[in-house]
Amino acid sequence: MNPTCRFCNAPLEVSFADLGMSPISNDYVAPEHYAAMEPFYPLHAYVCGNCWLVQLVDFEKAENMFSDEYAYFSSYSQSWLAHAERYASKMIAAEALDANSLVIEVASNDGYLLQYFKQAGVPVLGIEPTANTAKVAFDERGVESEVAFFGRATAERLRDRGIQADVMAANNVLAHVPDINDFIAGYPILLKQGGVANIEFPHLMRLIEQRQFDTIYHEHFSYLSFTVVRRMFADHGMRVYDVEELPTHGGSLRVYIAHQNDTTRPDTAAVAAMLEAERAAGLSDLATYQRFSDAVVDTKLALLEFLVAAKREGKTVAAYGAPAKGNTLLNYCGVKTDLVAFTVDRSPHKAGKFLPGTRIPIYSPDRIDSEKPDYLLILPWNLKDEIMAQMAHVREWGCAFVTPIPTVQIHP
Repeated sequence: MNPTCRFCNAPLEVSFADLGMSPISNDYVAPEHYAAMEPFYPLHAYVCGNCWLVQLVDFEKAENMFSDEYAYFSSYSQSWLAHAERYASKMIAAEALDANSLVIEVASNDGYLLQYFKQAGVPVLGIEPTANTAKVAFDERGVESEVAFFGRATAERLRDRGIQADVMAANNVLAHVPDINDFIAGYPILLKQGGVANIEFPHLMRLIEQRQFDTIYHEHFSYLSFTVVRRMFADHGMRVYDVEELPTHGGSLRVYIAHQNDTTRPDTAAVAAMLEAERAAGLSDLATYQRFSDAVVDTKLALLEFLVAAKREGKTVAAYGAPAKGNTLLNYCGVKTDLVAFTVDRSPHKAGKFLPGTRIPIYSPDRIDSEKPDYLLILPWNLKDEIMAQMAHVREWGCAFVTPIPTVQIHP
């Protein structure tokens, strides 16, 4: 059966990026399962020729990928925490939030964002499908969470309990939603009349420009442009009335959404400007999407050429970080411990395990100091400035930093 678009139901016929077979990128392998068989799924992104939504075909169920042992905790990045705190301060001032308000975050993870509203005396509620991160949010930050996937049913259940939001936040979750229409349908139910919803997501235009193919993985069902997001919310009675560009995740957008009939929030000039920028970038031209496949291969070859040359020269390459994007990159390029000896990660939920597929071991960052590699390959390249500052001392023994996207770059 031919796949169809998860938003408009049109046939999916145009390939955007075929990255072969890959494991689930956040399924880190415990030592006792090192030799066990691991499921691999096609990692093939298509673009819908009708609505321009870039997407994966759903091979694995979201409830299996976002389990009670989900390994991603937002609070291990200081730059991300600072980003969250700035957003909270901005919204508290802009919306005059106080003890009578309610901020709801969809996919609230470990309370990384809502803690800042709570500290300011603004009531909060998280909606988070992974029980282990929701527990951390409550135990460590006092953030209460509804443990559930968000959609129409969850929104109706909360509304029927008298819960509606003045502000709804959702950071980097829209891409993770398999049933995107059901997800968006919850917004007009849970957001108060006169309220505002904010959604942040990596910008497809930047993904294409910067060859960020490693952000394609099974947990990311959709790859989003402003044009597509605006249309999706309009189809559900909501209006995207403002947008701003953010540097996070290699280039993201934050959109501002109100009920369609909310005349107190007119469209800003930024809406028309972003629509024109995407048109000028060719996001309504199939050739733009078809050219991306060639760029992906070029980036792969550059990384392999660097790693092979380092190996032949007797140099050691280690990696920093164990992000999902790194697993896409390494599995697509066929890189294992013969080319990257190990990686390190600050999260205790990852250290001591192995990367899925490649079986590269994950250690704590002090392993870098004991092994003293010649190169440190930064897998979460979107955090390169933070990581290079944290690990600046490695230059004392001549170690150089390396980033793989959009192509290999050595930072001596």
